[in-house]
Amino acid sequence: MTSEQILIGAGLTVVLAVASQLLAARLRIPAIIVLLPVGFAAGAVTDDVHPDRLLGPAFSPLVSLAVAVVLYDAGLGLDLRRLTGHTRHAVVRLVWVGTLLTAPAAAFAAAPLLGLSGAAAAMLGAVLVVSGPTVVGPLLNFVRPTERVQRILVWEGSLIDAVGGILGALVFHALVGQQHRQFGRGLLEFAASVGLGLLGGLLGAALLWWLLVRGRLNDVLGTSAQLAAVVGVAALCDALREDTGLIAAIVMGVVVATLPAFDLPARRTFFETLVSLVVGVLFVSISSTVAWSSVRPLLLPALGLVAVLVVVVRPVVAALSTAGTDLPEGERAFLGWMAPRGIVAASTAATFSAGLAAAGVGGADKILPATFLVIVFTVTLYGLSAVPVARLLGVARPARSRPLLVGGEPWTLELAAVLRSAGLDVLLWAGRDEQRERIAAAGLELADGELLAAAGGEGAEQEGVTAVYLLTAEDEFNALAAAVLRDGSELPVFRLPAAAPGPGVVGDGPAATLLPAALTGPELARRHAAGARILRRPADGELPPGHDLLFTLDRSGRLAPATPHGRPVHPGQVTERIVLGPA
Repeated sequence: MTSEQILIGAGLTVVLAVASQLLAARLRIPAIIVLLPVGFAAGAVTDDVHPDRLLGPAFSPLVSLAVAVVLYDAGLGLDLRRLTGHTRHAVVRLVWVGTLLTAPAAAFAAAPLLGLSGAAAAMLGAVLVVSGPTVVGPLLNFVRPTERVQRILVWEGSLIDAVGGILGALVFHALVGQQHRQFGRGLLEFAASVGLGLLGGLLGAALLWWLLVRGRLNDVLGTSAQLAAVVGVAALCDALREDTGLIAAIVMGVVVATLPAFDLPARRTFFETLVSLVVGVLFVSISSTVAWSSVRPLLLPALGLVAVLVVVVRPVVAALSTAGTDLPEGERAFLGWMAPRGIVAASTAATFSAGLAAAGVGGADKILPATFLVIVFTVTLYGLSAVPVARLLGVARPARSRPLLVGGEPWTLELAAVLRSAGLDVLLWAGRDEQRERIAAAGLELADGELLAAAGGEGAEQEGVTAVYLLTAEDEFNALAAAVLRDGSELPVFRLPAAAPGPGVVGDGPAATLLPAALTGPELARRHAAGARILRRPADGELPPGHDLLFTLDRSGRLAPATPHGRPVHPGQVTERIVLGPA
């Protein structure tokens, strides 16, 4: 290809990936639902968006490294300290039971339905083992299931991706090398691959510790160091044994997320933008390699394969994996109704199907289009049904607000108690030990870890936080935290009005200020110490003299703060008011 064609193809791929994600965000649907058909259409109507032609032999290794970066980022949300008890048992079983049952079941179903040879069916079965955080995470964000269900599914999706990648590589080499009858040798190779991945991940984590902790790198250099370490370690592991870099990347992320020594800004501000772009480019690129002529004959057979996976295989895997645990029936049933396929399935199929076809394996050319259809069907099915199924099973979090109150002043604790009495599930965070002890003594729920982990990214998603209220007595802390959180989170962030308006360390900017300007942190603390109390009052009628409106609640339990300019703008009918009464 000419340099002009390469430039046009690369540029168009990036533009389509970002445009698809923007459209999906506007439509409030998982991005993969838009990315896959857009990439497929681009590959059909143009000769430019074809990464196998643009990159040639470099396409497959680059896909592997890109997936390693995505899995490392997923690993950063997997804190081993949160994986305890029956939750840990469920995750471990879902990974190994899911692998042992899904691979052969998918292979046996695919052979007659798709007309595959035994070898091609075995490869497709290995490919369809994986799930993936890039698909599960966005779906769960829409569903908002209970914290434990979300944690189990995110952990399963991240871990089984690495296992599935290794399994796919081993099956491929066994088929090409005609070694599929040597079961013991296959187990040894699998163990060797897992061991190499674990060793590479631990060495990579040690390298990151030396760079981030001992080197005290700032955010920019810390992010660059993480990217270089993940790519370098994954590339070295893959060069030694294929797809072991995926395990190394996951291990590095989990270690960095779990060990307190890595409590650094560089960890919290890892390149989410880059990861989002990588995921979009991968989906567009891989789906563009699928031709309509190869997909059309497989539409109905692939639909039958999806029915087997969704209706039979996944419920059996979930039932066996959660047997004997303390998970309620609703949570167990929902785990049996959530197993979409994602980017690792697509990348594994794209990597190995061409090699099997070149080796003369019958039906190998159907592996990639069949995987493409399974991804489309499962994501569409789960995307459309997950919310009503979660509500039917009683595992969806209520639509009521769950505010995160930042601060440990006595009036903040009283506000939390009043909101809880109104039916809201309130979470608090405070930085000082005495404030945290005060919160625990009051029987209120205290967020673990640092503020940015609790209020931003996956921490807020797992905790179900709907808004952050910065209520400390330090105006500069509130302003700075608001600026940082608004950059790193999609949650609405509110802070108290400044006691002494001025330029300060951080200007006012676009941060949302709550409460009338006179109700600053020091003023609220003073009035509360003088005997003022936070009260619940009906929404009808005017407030009595001496009462200041703080929040309103509507029929759905959604909380809206009072603003400096008057009453809050509430999407629903206000039923109750939270006020500061006189002393």
